[in-house]
Amino acid sequence: MIRHILLVKFKPQSNEADFEEIREEFESMVERVEGVVSVEWGENNSPEGKNKGYTHVVLMTFAGEDVRDTYLFHPEHDALKEVFVPHVEDIIVVDFNV
Repeated sequence: MIRHILLVKFKPQSNEADFEEIREEFESMVERVEGVVSVEWGENNSPEGKNKGYTHVVLMTFAGEDVRDTYLFHPEHDALKEVFVPHVEDIIVVDFNV
């Protein structure tokens, strides 16, 4: 299995309605792309103050590297990016094997 972590800094003009739409798009990937095992979405609530402006986290689990690699070029991923990318100021992406 592969974990795919996104740390997201949204543009200042993005709002809760935008975040809800984006969250729904991410979470629907489980039904829309075979091999996407789970999607978790959360907002930073750490009291440490070390998030450097990154406010949201997306944690996706893929059945394997082949699924992750397919997902990156999948039409459903492209559809998600149409909703997501216009709101992103900056992003960090990290993947690792479980």
